[in-house]
Amino acid sequence: MLPSILNTFTIHGPNGEHTCNVTSPARASLSDLKDGSWVRLFQINVARALAAQLVLAVDYVHARGFIHGDLHMGNVLLKSPPSFDQLSPEEIYEKYGAPELDPVVHLDGKLLPPGVPSHGIAPIWLGAPSEKITLPEARILLTDFGEAFSPKEAKSESHTPLVSRPPEARFEPNRPLSFSSDIWSLACTIWTIIAQRQLFEGFLATEDYMTREHVDTLGILPPEWWKRWDARPDNFTEDGKPTKRNPYRSWDDRFEDSVQLPRQEVGTPLFDAEERDAIFAMLRPMFAFRPEHRSTTKQILESEWMVKWALPEYEKIRKGD
Repeated sequence: MLPSILNTFTIHGPNGEHTCNVTSPARASLSDLKDGSWVRLFQINVARALAAQLVLAVDYVHARGFIHGDLHMGNVLLKSPPSFDQLSPEEIYEKYGAPELDPVVHLDGKLLPPGVPSHGIAPIWLGAPSEKITLPEARILLTDFGEAFSPKEAKSESHTPLVSRPPEARFEPNRPLSFSSDIWSLACTIWTIIAQRQLFEGFLATEDYMTREHVDTLGILPPEWWKRWDARPDNFTEDGKPTKRNPYRSWDDRFEDSVQLPRQEVGTPLFDAEERDAIFAMLRPMFAFRPEHRSTTKQILESEWMVKWALPEYEKIRKGD
């Protein structure tokens, strides 16, 4: 579930030397699969298997003393099928199309400056709409370790996208991030895997908007954060009731709107009440505002939803059922 470096080489070009790592190709990121779909949903068995693998991968990283630091759907890739490695370049071109060269030109007709390539190559699409992904195809790679770090580095700045960034990165900016910061982002990613939309939504959102989303969904912030949040009076009363300018959407509302209703509309199976409750029981401790109160990956793997629903679906893939 983690990419292996198969080879390395150095490119000597007009802009200097660049060391390149060769890894196995992947089909697409999970976010790309959703972007390629009108439905933006995975089949329930596929969603379970994807979530299980992601937790296993993060558990592996944490067990070796590292924090990923940038967990989101764009950094979880769908593996290429084993048959892909057997294709010759000609067969790849026949199946997916030959490379398309797009010329790079100056809009004013001037010559290109040194170091600028004469053309670019559009990437081929190896993915499929999210709802078309089958269980045997649902194997993942957790990638992009550019933000990974060891707790010994005492890193306190998070570059995770705002919609999945843990709140302590804002309210305790001088406190070193820990494994628990990954747990918050992991919970956001699991939600997006099983849902049509993200739990905390906001296009070009600000920090204040995201904090409002957190409080809407999870309740009042820890007292010292609540007092320091300057925009709180514009959004909530002192006791946490939303103002008229802030329509309230609870955890239950979001599950119905983003998980159940979209599945009902396209005629796919829904999560039954027992499984829904197990999902809630697993995710809520992962979304504890205080980092020290969040679940560990070991505890997540021992949760009812993982044991009863998610891990068994991954086991079917592993055994080739």
